[in-house]
Amino acid sequence: MSRKDLKTVLSGRGRVSEILTRKRGLSLEMIRRLHKQLRIPLESLIGTAA
Repeated sequence: MSRKDLKTVLSGRGRVSEILTRKRGLSLEMIRRLHKQLRIPLESLIGTAA
């Protein structure tokens, strides 16, 4: 999956870059979208939000 693919799920290219470099955590809404659209288990995503 590329950054371009994540852009549609995580609200823009800049936001994706900040998340991947760990400058920004995942919001609850982002976690929900990743789970619903990409079928990533919630347990995996909740650990990265903290």
